[in-house]
Amino acid sequence: MRSDKTIARTVGILFLVQAATGYLVNFVLLAPAISAPPGFLATAAGNALQVRVAVLLGLANGALTVGIAIAAWSVFLRYSQAMALWYLALSVVGFSLLAQENIAILSMLSLSQEYVKATAAHEHLQTIGLVVRSTRHWAHYTNLLIAGATILVFYSALWRFALVPRALAVFGLIGVALQIAAVTMPMFGYPILFYLIAPLGISQLALAVWLIAKGFDDRLHRIRED
Repeated sequence: MRSDKTIARTVGILFLVQAATGYLVNFVLLAPAISAPPGFLATAAGNALQVRVAVLLGLANGALTVGIAIAAWSVFLRYSQAMALWYLALSVVGFSLLAQENIAILSMLSLSQEYVKATAAHEHLQTIGLVVRSTRHWAHYTNLLIAGATILVFYSALWRFALVPRALAVFGLIGVALQIAAVTMPMFGYPILFYLIAPLGISQLALAVWLIAKGFDDRLHRIRED
């Protein structure tokens, strides 16, 4: 059986890989093909390979969330079966939502390819494009909301069982609360405030470094055994 320190290092490294890959997918690979003017109908087809690579990397990155939950399972299970199950279950749900989001992205790509080939009916395709883009938009924010709930369970377990310094866990909980507030705002018609997401990114980075350097603190478990 792997030691807690090995598990913590694995989790920390996976968090860093997730952060780097997430930035690459959302802000490098997808940005010029999906987000940039004049809109995805005109630009996605010309970046088809880039979009497909982004989808594959995005799915692999989402699978890492499930991998982290599996890696942390044995540690969390010692303290609370319910929290271990919630963390794993939400990770799986989040991956399913991410798959739906990426299906929408591939649908946007297919529609863009039809758009650039069409000599007429552009207005009809533009109407369909609004629907497909909205599907991806809402799938994305729903995915982020579930991701926030997943990380909330993770930090709650870290805080409750003192697996890391509680100040670090509290910082993470605050970051998660702000992230959930930010990604919920579009559902009520308000623009997302990206600066509310920054604290969670900082806390995730700090946590990853701590886990790699120090690992989980299992003193509470040892006290219970005594």
